[in-house]
Amino acid sequence: MESTVSSANQLSLIEAVRAISSGRLTSEALLASCLERIDERETQVGAWRHLDRANAEASARHPGAGPLCGIPVGIKDLIDTVDMPTGYGSPIYSDHFPCRDAACVSELRNAGAILLGKTVSTEFAYFQPGKTANPQDLKRTPGGSSSGSAAAVADFHVPAALGTQTAGSIIRPASFCGVVGYKPSYGLLPLTGIRALAPSMDHLGTLTRTVEDAGFLAAILGRRPELDIQSEDDDWVPKIGFCETPQWQQAEPSTQALLRDAAQSLRSAGAVVQEFNLPEEFSDLGEAHQLAMDYEVSVTGLFEVTNHADQVSARFRERFAAGQATATRDYDSALQKAQRARAALTMAMDAASSGCDVLICPSAPGEAPEGLDATGDPVFNRIWTFSGVPCINVPGLKGPNNLPVGLQVVGRFGDDTRLLKAARWIHNQLG
Repeated sequence: MESTVSSANQLSLIEAVRAISSGRLTSEALLASCLERIDERETQVGAWRHLDRANAEASARHPGAGPLCGIPVGIKDLIDTVDMPTGYGSPIYSDHFPCRDAACVSELRNAGAILLGKTVSTEFAYFQPGKTANPQDLKRTPGGSSSGSAAAVADFHVPAALGTQTAGSIIRPASFCGVVGYKPSYGLLPLTGIRALAPSMDHLGTLTRTVEDAGFLAAILGRRPELDIQSEDDDWVPKIGFCETPQWQQAEPSTQALLRDAAQSLRSAGAVVQEFNLPEEFSDLGEAHQLAMDYEVSVTGLFEVTNHADQVSARFRERFAAGQATATRDYDSALQKAQRARAALTMAMDAASSGCDVLICPSAPGEAPEGLDATGDPVFNRIWTFSGVPCINVPGLKGPNNLPVGLQVVGRFGDDTRLLKAARWIHNQLG
């Protein structure tokens, strides 16, 4: 693909790497194209909390060696950076400079990436939104908490950005903004240097424009080459379970119809698609997730609520209070439910009549809701996050307002490579 400076910002991550490696594009030209787009759109989209333009331009003139060879990347404001402010989405930390980089940031630097800036996060990665609007429709939410990362990738500010998920903070904004969001298996990518919200369910993940980009970036972040599926056979056709989940009735009718049409399209493309019923262990796992998350928030947010209550949102204080009122035995029981659900899912997928490589289900109830005072409902994400299984938002579907509606692809715990391969095939079929 021949690239000009004016269109370079539209390249996928792997396309940009190949263009720079072959000499058809320079890091300076790519960065200039990204900054041109940011200058054009940032006042409307509001994806960035901090832009490190001068250091990025200096780095692009002399890009480091490595697999990311001068590629600009966005870093969620929940993730520590030694040379840029990290505010965790809170006014309490508006001038906070960490004393060290998060492990994932160090991996990016060592791989030759250019850290362009910090993308907007909701407050402490919970529900209080930041300034970001959805680039597909500026009157609608981009989702959260990885609001700025999803918007920056969707609006062609950068080819990739980092996000985190504790409920639905990667998958939901990816669905609303129309990009690929990848939440790996719990513990697969390093969390050192990322502000904890609920440690038993916090995940580091990626926002990109293709599934291959997601695997390529995650392979670098986790030093897990098996996640880079570029060399894997892309003709492999997965066996798919169509999973309504216990939350199915909370999907909008148009979303239900889109998912069923997508399943039929995948059948027509050659996949075995069968109805899949989740094990009983998942029946109340969404409620257990909320309980456990609130309990852990009452621990991780204790300093801020105790010492800076006037600078903490009412939404955060409400969930904090709910956590403080939760009995430890109920919290322990919730964690045990999550462990049982993880094991039960693997057994059920193994036992499916035709075999089952992945499941498909909604990423969100529908299109991004109107308004910027909330970030949408993580109802279709809680059970997967709490059980720690890997999932990917695959874009390509459109709702009644011609806005993105994501299809969520879910795999067994620890089976991320197969998930990535299946999601790539599904993405190719859905366009």
